[in-house]
Formats: sequence, C-alpha cells, structure tokens
Amino acid sequence: MSEAALEEVSVLSSIYCGEGEFQLLQQSAQDGLMVQINSTVGGERGLDVSLLFHLHPRYPSCPPDISVSSTSLSRSQCHNIRQKLLDQAAALPPEPMVHQLVEWLQGEEVMEDCRGGEEEVKESDKEEEWTAVLSLDHIRSRNRYIGLLERWSQQLQLTGRLLLGRSILVILQGARPNIKEFCRLLKTVKVDVDSSGKKCKERMMKVLIETPSSSSCEHGLQGFVVKSYQSSPELTAVFQEINMMELYQQILPSLSD
Repeated sequence: MSEAALEEVSVLSSIYCGEGEFQLLQQSAQDGLMVQINSTVGGERGLDVSLLFHLHPRYPSCPPDISVSSTSLSRSQCHNIRQKLLDQAAALPPEPMVHQLVEWLQGEEVMEDCRGGEEEVKESDKEEEWTAVLSLDHIRSRNRYIGLLERWSQQLQLTGRLLLGRSILVILQGARPNIKEFCRLLKTVKVDVDSSGKKCKERMMKVLIETPSSSSCEHGLQGFVVKSYQSSPELTAVFQEINMMELYQQILPSLSD
C-alpha cells in the first residue's frame, strides 16, 4: 500500500478523534486499508451516517470502494448517497480524497437531495427486499469471524441468521446491492485463519440461493442472530421458525452434497 494512503489514515484518525468517529478495520499489503468514519451530515438538521472506505493497495491511483449506512435514512437514500460519493470520487484527481469526500457529503445541498421522495423511497425499498442463503466453508477464528459478520450486517442494514452446524449457513435479508456488498467483503477481507493459523479470506463461500423476499416473509428477520444446531431436524426447525421452509427445500440438495 502507498505511503500516501498510510499518511492519510493517520491524519484521518486525528481529524475524526471523537469517541466512535474513526476506526481502522483492516490494514494489509495485499488487501489495502479499510476505515470506518461515523459522521453527522446535513448541517443543523444533521443525520448520523456511517461511511466505510476500502482503500485498495493501488489507492489513491484508483478511487476507494464506499459503503453507506444510517439508522436515520432508508436503504434507497443510502444507495443514493453512496452513488453520489462514488461519482464524486471518480471526478477527483488521483490523490488522497477520503476527508474531502466526507466534507463534501456534509454539505446541506447534498443531503437535501437525498431527503426527498420519502413515500416513493419507501415503496422502492419494498421492491428491493431480497433474501439470500450463503454457505461458508469453515469458521476457525470464531470471535473475529462472527464479529465481522455482525458488523457488516449492521453497516449494510441487513438482518439475518448465522447457523452453525454440519453446514455453516448465513441467511440475509435486505437490499440486493447490500447483500452483494456483504458477499464481496467476505471474499476480499481476511475474516478467518487457515489450518496453519495464517489469516485467510472466505474464498469457498457459495451463494446457495438469492431471491426476492416472498410475501410470507414480509415481516422479515430481526437483527443478526447466531444459532447452533446439532442435527438435520434442528436445522429444519430453524427454517420453520422463520417461515422459510420453501426456501429451505430449494437449498436442501446443495446441503446433501
């Protein structure tokens, strides 16, 4: 990773020095840097927004990847803000830009653009609700791995279940782009350790199914819950409890492989 990126992260930690404002989530020569900045944007009527910046090893020669989440905004509004930030980043010269992007977002006009059309946004959110089931290969570093999954689900406004047993399954509900971002993070961030104890990525993750949430699941899942099971009947019972038996029947052949 570049000296400029490392220096920028050091500066950012000094600027956003309030409690919970800044966090360095990842630093490696292979994967680059991942930082989270929690900021209040929009002037006096400001809203709390969490920004996740992934600075690739070639940054700032290439713009950062950005994720946006907020308990004060809808998913569609977060998508709009993310796209505006990505567009702004693409238009900037190839030099450290994270602080500039955060300052730009704090402009009143930007947030006003993202506040409008609440009813239309809410309807759009309903249309975007998807359910996915992922299969993980192994979880050795349990606390680190599960902690990252819980953090990502919160940041991306996803709800779900992590089912630990013979098969390790992650059930996710939320906006489809956020589910795709969750999967991307799984494959690009070192979430676990291999058999020799070295940090590794989840390259063996499989998406067993990805489908629009059915009307029978309209109330959706709550939070991100970790649950262990010992047998196939117990796993079946979990899917019955969350009213997803039709989806379970569809993934069952994959679990028998």
